[in-house]
Amino acid sequence: MITIAVAQPRCTPYDVAANVAAHVEAVRAAGARVVVFPELSLTGYHFDAPVVPFELVRPLVRACAETGTVAFAGAPVGGAFGGPGESGGGWGGGLVGGPNIGVLEVSGAGVRVAYRKMWLGGREAVRFRPGDAPAVVEVDGVRLGLAVCKDTGVPRHVADTVALGVDVYAAGVLEHAWDAGVVEERARRIALGHGVWVAIASFAGPTGEGYESTAGRSAVWDPSGGMITSAGTGVGAVGRAVIPNRATDGGA
Repeated sequence: MITIAVAQPRCTPYDVAANVAAHVEAVRAAGARVVVFPELSLTGYHFDAPVVPFELVRPLVRACAETGTVAFAGAPVGGAFGGPGESGGGWGGGLVGGPNIGVLEVSGAGVRVAYRKMWLGGREAVRFRPGDAPAVVEVDGVRLGLAVCKDTGVPRHVADTVALGVDVYAAGVLEHAWDAGVVEERARRIALGHGVWVAIASFAGPTGEGYESTAGRSAVWDPSGGMITSAGTGVGAVGRAVIPNRATDGGA
């Protein structure tokens, strides 16, 4: 078994240090092996937010080391480095084809860019470039396919990610409060259509680019489309679920 949590922490516009502290609080409260955070959770949804420097993420690295957690946080990231630079000094220079809307994998071992959003929404292309490939991360034998917001509504992205062999389709998203139903509709479709678990961390509280009231309702769905846990709409809430590890538990 593996415990996965979906978190929707308070987000302070552009204040990475404050947002890292909120992520640390969520990781400690979750008591989970994996914690998924919303889209651009470390900066807020701002097209002009700078690329996140590694040194500001160190408190989250320490918290993950102390709790045995692997966290997936949202941040603007620089272009592909393909080497130790992503875990070493930061992502401010050496851009090749970026910046991207990224998912950072944070653990006691450090930080790396695990995924770059492939399908951009709205005006995101004014600042960001799309990623070029789906991504899977394995934690304790459980394979997590990563996604960000609009990716979840693109059948090709879902199919290509699941084709890599995933147990969980994990996404960080942002939706208006009045569009909250879209999160559950997409999650159920993915779960039922592909027979996988779905974990979605959805932004709660106000953020930028016109998102004054966001949906929250981070949740986890099982392969039959049933919602196992929901964080509700509250800022700072966390939902937790236990997922079978098919390698050790024989689970589906």
